[in-house]
Amino acid sequence: MKKNLLIAVFAFAGLFVFGNSVFAQKTVEPQVQRDPLLEADALHNLDVAKQSFKLRKAYVGVLSRLEETMAANPDFSKMDEVLYLLGMSSYYLSDGKGKQKADLKTDEAKAKYAPEKLRDDAIGYLSTLIEKYPNSKFKPDAEKTLKEIKDKK
Repeated sequence: MKKNLLIAVFAFAGLFVFGNSVFAQKTVEPQVQRDPLLEADALHNLDVAKQSFKLRKAYVGVLSRLEETMAANPDFSKMDEVLYLLGMSSYYLSDGKGKQKADLKTDEAKAKYAPEKLRDDAIGYLSTLIEKYPNSKFKPDAEKTLKEIKDKK
């Protein structure tokens, strides 16, 4: 009887010690391999764009800097913030806001900065943010802005 009780105690202790390790493990999602130089460059561009967006209201500069970042580093770790700033800058420019005006000397620039094109771009950027980054802290504001844009149409 004592032998069976001893076996049961050790079995329970073994389950407790080794069994909990299974529950304590968290699911590891595959990490994207990022080039440290591209990541550093993209972080710098994002910092400059944030300053231009918040302080200078230079939305044209934000668009050019972040479109370049998006093209050069599509796996950037803060792509949700890039999409948010692109969407908001496009939206504000479509409403004629901002201190920086686009240089509209060429037909290409006129087409790129046409209010309807900028609104469509804003919808595209903000929709991509919502779809690809559902846990982003920028998602609620992006949804609110999308609703505003669609209500204006």
